[in-house]
Amino acid sequence: MFTGIVQGKGTIVSIESGNEVTTLRIQVPSTDGLMIGASVSIDGVCLTATEFSGNNVAFDVIPETLDKTTLGQLETGSEVNVERSLRYGDEVGGHLLSGHIIGRGLVKKADVVGDGAQYTILTPPDVRKYIATKGYIGIDGISLTIGDVHDDGFDLHLIPETLRLTTIGDKHVGDAVNLEIDSTTMMIVETVERMMKEE
Repeated sequence: MFTGIVQGKGTIVSIESGNEVTTLRIQVPSTDGLMIGASVSIDGVCLTATEFSGNNVAFDVIPETLDKTTLGQLETGSEVNVERSLRYGDEVGGHLLSGHIIGRGLVKKADVVGDGAQYTILTPPDVRKYIATKGYIGIDGISLTIGDVHDDGFDLHLIPETLRLTTIGDKHVGDAVNLEIDSTTMMIVETVERMMKEE
């Protein structure tokens, strides 16, 4: 589990395509306490550390993950959001995330507003039913509060600290982002849908 409080940015050191597995080597902010097999959120996607040397960590990624998330668009030198998994007793500053991406959104608008920014994110039709004003959403692993909701997407209001610590400030119109809806919201929406069908 993760909280969506990104601990820093990592850099793609290499991308190695193998037999049905692609290995991403990422320079992360810190490997203190990291163990082989540990879960790490990379741009919101839960990956398993397979080896590390210094601050470079290797992660194996299957084709389905590359196809369904933005990880397939990464290049050597790309920056990614990094969060280590939640430990019992840690403060949950954001909201609980699993690292299971529900879909990709597209940046429709990216405006600087003072020291912050306002983005509009287009969402796939099957994701829109989970989007509600003031609800929580994971964007590339960042825990954010949804602003106004539109027919085709929603607004985000970003503070300077979020722009400083994460990669979202580098996103431009047309760029894709990973979307994760918190499991409680999904469960409520799907339960209500099922009950309405049964009436």
